[in-house]
Amino acid sequence: MRQDACMEIRVDDGSVRTIRGVLFDMDGTIVDSGASTVRTWTQWAERMGVADRLEILHGQPAIETVRALFPNATPEELAGLCADQTVAEREDLDGVVAMPGAHDLFAFLEENKIPWAVVTSADLLLAQARLGSAGITPPILVTCEDITHGKPHPEPFLLGASLIGVDITECVVVEDAPAGVQAGLASGAVTAALNGHVATVGISDLVHLRELLAD
Repeated sequence: MRQDACMEIRVDDGSVRTIRGVLFDMDGTIVDSGASTVRTWTQWAERMGVADRLEILHGQPAIETVRALFPNATPEELAGLCADQTVAEREDLDGVVAMPGAHDLFAFLEENKIPWAVVTSADLLLAQARLGSAGITPPILVTCEDITHGKPHPEPFLLGASLIGVDITECVVVEDAPAGVQAGLASGAVTAALNGHVATVGISDLVHLRELLAD
């Protein structure tokens, strides 16, 4: 593992952890895509006749939401059921923007030579579309196509840490969804959670995280 510049962060138990890298979830963490997600999934569920049973599994690959609705479908059928939804999400970029404080945080990390990556459950084309709409160009991007086990399994974040060349225990994982928080904690990373989820450290937004790292 390479030895980059480091920072320290005080976590919720009062201890101080050394940080050499940051791994960001995408949707709901650095990209505001909530309205698009709800629109496209609702329209898809109505077409499929399952609108009354739809529960979007935020933070997990789209196929997991489909599998929950169609538990007896074959892998081929699941792929087919996902196809239209995946295309619709790529095309519906209305209101898809960077979360407040995202660009300032990225600039802060780069100024301080702290490597970072985006680790998302989206596929590559959807990730590129949404990140592009938000004006974000990550140095490293991990998508669902790069891994075998998606969140809440720790594999995505372990891969992200290896790609930025930092030990996972010296990374901050930034997440907004239960599956992602679980994956971050299971990986051994310091896990910064939005939306009140219990993790290593709770944050109100990305501005708050920057303040914690800058202290």
